[in-house]
Amino acid sequence: MNESRIAELRRVKGWTQERLATESGITVRTVQRLEAGNDASLETISLVAKALDVQVGDLFKSVQTPKFSEAVDGLEARTQADQERRDSVIKGILLVFRGLGILVTFGTVILATTGNFGWYIWLLIPAYWGVGNLLLEAVFRLSLDSKLDAKYPLSTPNRKLLG
Repeated sequence: MNESRIAELRRVKGWTQERLATESGITVRTVQRLEAGNDASLETISLVAKALDVQVGDLFKSVQTPKFSEAVDGLEARTQADQERRDSVIKGILLVFRGLGILVTFGTVILATTGNFGWYIWLLIPAYWGVGNLLLEAVFRLSLDSKLDAKYPLSTPNRKLLG
């Protein structure tokens, strides 16, 4: 294998091997093997790079084989593509949610000004936006995140998109 900087990068963060294992979703034994210079799958290496917040290529002091270098470059490109596709799906869901929210808002205004509904009709607007946001977050955490993880394994949830 190529000479690893994983232990050095882990120590800079002040992490133990156990913490790196937890943050990256791999076992402590796998961390120990990586730090000892043993081979690992590119997906495992990618998980470690994400946890340490570095590019995959930064995990190594030197790259001894051209094939490995090409594989690392390919992995970074696949990771970026997976993240872009995942973010695109999330943005699409958010656009639908916001579009429905605009319809609810305008519908409420029209009903409130033309009908005989009383003041409580105005509660529809904050109810949609407030409860809808909470429900959307719950759906992502309980269901969609795991499905998106399976479909785009090199990506991570982007909570910034949800606001």
